[in-house]
Amino acid sequence: MARVLDFYCEVLKAAIAVCLATMVVLVFSNVVLRYVFNSGIAISEELSRWLLVWLTFLGAIVALRQHAHLGVDTLVRALPPRGRFICFVISYMLMLYADWLLTLGSWKQAFLTFHDTAPASGISVGLFYYSSGLVFGVSAAVILTHDLFRVMTGTAQDEELITVKESDEHT
Repeated sequence: MARVLDFYCEVLKAAIAVCLATMVVLVFSNVVLRYVFNSGIAISEELSRWLLVWLTFLGAIVALRQHAHLGVDTLVRALPPRGRFICFVISYMLMLYADWLLTLGSWKQAFLTFHDTAPASGISVGLFYYSSGLVFGVSAAVILTHDLFRVMTGTAQDEELITVKESDEHT
């Protein structure tokens, strides 16, 4: 399962790169067209905004898998292994609950706004805007459940109970 998640994150990294490159081309082209030719691409601002939303949510999935989110581990590092285990389980249960709320809210918003269209492109707002929250919610649930399962079954090492990294040098 870990290999599948790692491959999934590599695919997401490629998608993030494509989103970023597309955003740069769209915005740069629009700026050149406005200042040089006194025209522009109406859809470019809308697509760039949507790509930024997708880029952010996909990046959050990769960061969750790599345990790269911000955190404070001062208390957890001072605890014995049993205390670290308890803190890990409680924190992951809280994250799964928050993820459930985000996923449910994204689902409701996507459903409510499915027939609403964006002004410039005519694309469904629910399909392209709020579905990013659904993709994040489902992906985060799988990652969090996988990590929690590994800890609960004892296949994770003790140092994995502290999910905050000191720096990028330890990756």
